[in-house]
Amino acid sequence: MKQFFIYVLATIAGIWITILISILGSFLMLIMMIAAGSGSSSPEISKHSILHINLDGSIEERAQGKSLIDELQGIQNNSIPLNDLIKSIRHAATDSKIDGIYLECNGGSAGTATLAYVAEELAKFKESGKWIVAYGDAYSQGNYYLASVADSLWLNPIGNIDIHGLGGSTPYFKGLLDKLGVEAQVIKVGTYKSAVEPYIMTGPSEANIQQIKAYINPIWDYIKDGIATGRNVDSETVNQWADSIIATQNPATFASRNVVSSLLYRHEAEDWMKTATETDSDESLNLVSPTTYAASIKDKKSDNKIAVLYAVGDIVDTGNSGIVGAKMAPMILDLAEDDDIDALVLRVNSGGGSAFASEQIWEALEQFKAKGKPFYVSMGDVAASGGYYISCGADKIYCQPVTLTGSIGIFGIIPCVKGLLTDKLGVNVSTISTNPNANLSLAEPMTEIQRAAMQRQIDRGYETFVGRCAEGRNLSVDSIKAIAEGRVWDGMAAKRIGLVDELGTLNDCIEALALEQGYDKYQIVEYPDPKGEWWEEILMASDNVKESILNEELGEARQLYNAIKKATQLERIQCRMEPIVIE
Repeated sequence: MKQFFIYVLATIAGIWITILISILGSFLMLIMMIAAGSGSSSPEISKHSILHINLDGSIEERAQGKSLIDELQGIQNNSIPLNDLIKSIRHAATDSKIDGIYLECNGGSAGTATLAYVAEELAKFKESGKWIVAYGDAYSQGNYYLASVADSLWLNPIGNIDIHGLGGSTPYFKGLLDKLGVEAQVIKVGTYKSAVEPYIMTGPSEANIQQIKAYINPIWDYIKDGIATGRNVDSETVNQWADSIIATQNPATFASRNVVSSLLYRHEAEDWMKTATETDSDESLNLVSPTTYAASIKDKKSDNKIAVLYAVGDIVDTGNSGIVGAKMAPMILDLAEDDDIDALVLRVNSGGGSAFASEQIWEALEQFKAKGKPFYVSMGDVAASGGYYISCGADKIYCQPVTLTGSIGIFGIIPCVKGLLTDKLGVNVSTISTNPNANLSLAEPMTEIQRAAMQRQIDRGYETFVGRCAEGRNLSVDSIKAIAEGRVWDGMAAKRIGLVDELGTLNDCIEALALEQGYDKYQIVEYPDPKGEWWEEILMASDNVKESILNEELGEARQLYNAIKKATQLERIQCRMEPIVIE
């Protein structure tokens, strides 16, 4: 027995020593990588280089941090930072070392406004006289929209192209909740505030169907017209491609119909680019990614500094991801006090979230304006509900024609699990309190008094939201209420009804702000720092592993998992637009 205990203790000690050595080794490797990264110089770009935009992942607003931990764990990140991509395309137009752009279309994804932003910059690049070519074995609709800008659009002879129009699917959970014995108790303001519908209905309301059709049709018209212009066909022809399920048709007919320039195998496309760049046939093309190329571009230095603050994701009170009110508001106040920062552009890409956090961010932005510094907003794919709340006080608001915005409304949702606990599981909950409404329990439905009190709170929040919008947009409260009610608008309609000032991209917004301030030269400083501290990377390592495992195991079911998880983590009062997938 004594030998047994000695063996067990020795084994435990060995395990702990192994763990400690592994942690120490990983830590030392991380320090070495940080040191190596800090000492690295800007990459050199050779003559006859090609800006290679490999569309095999999602296009995100900007580069994400935690890359060192990702490398340690072997996690691949194929996302393309939009800020690096736009910067690269713009600079490449006047860089004698870049001969052209190669769009390699491998099914990557992006929001509609993001795609439109990139397409616009590609069209401006062509004005330099340099070429753009696109190649793909199979084009997604988003990839094809970008590729339609190219001088030559090539397809593998047995490849396909997916053009189907715009649409999306939303899961509705009421049937599942009924079976589980869970009731979603909803209090809201806004006829069109549809974010709560998946929890209390089995399908969309007529008002929701109306608003979706009102914005999805003009957005499709914009995309369809862009494809038509690029491929030199009329818009109705593109509609016919979509209606006929062109992905199932014989590619041999595509060139004659101008769907593609020609059918080529990959090596033939590469041979063309070798000829165009004077590269020997036995040598490799000199391809440069947007991230690498952006790192080689020296930022302009100036005493006039414009802060670009990224507000991307769900708005939450606390946490490590999304727009965190507890972090964002103090950061804005610091920028207000920073004498080196002369102006602010808030880049918003959010469907909203916590009403409380939205108010804190709005108030911090008001403090920024009180310092006499100009404040503009640039909207990305979506800036709705809480995303519009934090935008409405800007001196000027820019959005793109296909941006989704508005959704000025508010709701509260409190689940009641009495049916699950009592009827399904046989669990009875007893509550003892001094007052009849002292306990707002998930195990019991709300009383009439509690529901009325929640409605008053929601109404008060809505009036505050509407008041912020009216003040920021210099409109009457009644005017805002007439276009509020939780309704979502496309960018073109939003400009027409006064929710935004101008149609334009992030660069358009920055340039307009600089022009108004009389800046001949200016420097852009981006916030927050996406890299974070080294210790933050270590703390986030487990989350990265968890995300990787979930993505691998759940696959397409991850969207359903995310929706259920989000529902369980919502703050009670929300300024949120329903998640909309436009594919």
